[in-house]
Amino acid sequence: MDPLFLKKIKKIELIAVKLVETLISGGYRSVFHGQGIEFNEVREYMYGDDVRLIDWNVTSRMGNPYTKTFREERELILFSIIDISPSIFYGSGPVNKHEVAALVFAVLGLAAVYNNDKIGTVFFSNKIEKWVPPAKGKKHVLSLINDLFSFAPQGTGSNLDLALKTVSRFLKKRSICVVLSDFKTGDYWKRLSFLSQKHDVIAVKIIDDNDLDFPRTGLIPLQDPETGDVLYSMGVSEKFRKNYNKYWMDQHNLWKHNCRRYGIASLELNTKDDAGLKLYQFFQRRKQL
Repeated sequence: MDPLFLKKIKKIELIAVKLVETLISGGYRSVFHGQGIEFNEVREYMYGDDVRLIDWNVTSRMGNPYTKTFREERELILFSIIDISPSIFYGSGPVNKHEVAALVFAVLGLAAVYNNDKIGTVFFSNKIEKWVPPAKGKKHVLSLINDLFSFAPQGTGSNLDLALKTVSRFLKKRSICVVLSDFKTGDYWKRLSFLSQKHDVIAVKIIDDNDLDFPRTGLIPLQDPETGDVLYSMGVSEKFRKNYNKYWMDQHNLWKHNCRRYGIASLELNTKDDAGLKLYQFFQRRKQL
């Protein structure tokens, strides 16, 4: 295996461990709203208990009112929905969007390991590339991080709607679902809204400067990495750059608006951002909710 490739993976793992230990450790569960409740026992009704929890079957047999009690589930499921379509591998600087996604996944995955929770994932392009059911353990997470770097997607486009549909179908227990993508894909809001009704959904949008601002260039051919379509663009044209910026800013603002509309927690990460700091600030905000 390429030594530079191994070095990159190791660097991501080291950064992730440091972030978990110094920024997130101890407050991991407080930032997620995925905790469910599970049945504990039936006991005699006491004054002040919620009458809606009275177990009428037991009450009728015993002759006295009995109520159900519940406890918080001890383990969470962290499920990552990771975009590995061609556009996610772009970066105008030293770090591309895929590497940012890998860092976020590594931080969350290792934090889940330290709290003895399960981690699962799905890699998607225009099809489901890889499905990994939730499991525990550091070895499991490190294997997923390695897969994220080494996996060669077969698809050429991006279909987030399909990925969300697949997760909704197979993920029955309430979980934390983290979507890592640049969200350059077709209509998915109905499915994302549906998923958020059953799970704690966090949408992490990863962007690059060139996603919003076209660089000043001459006449150059632009090829869509997902469709293969070619468009000739004149970056030296101020009008072209303004139209380009307006279109993508409108799309970006619509994404933020829809996240608020559907009650989906959102985080925006630029490839030039300090991803660790942004994650820390995001977690601090979540703790206050």
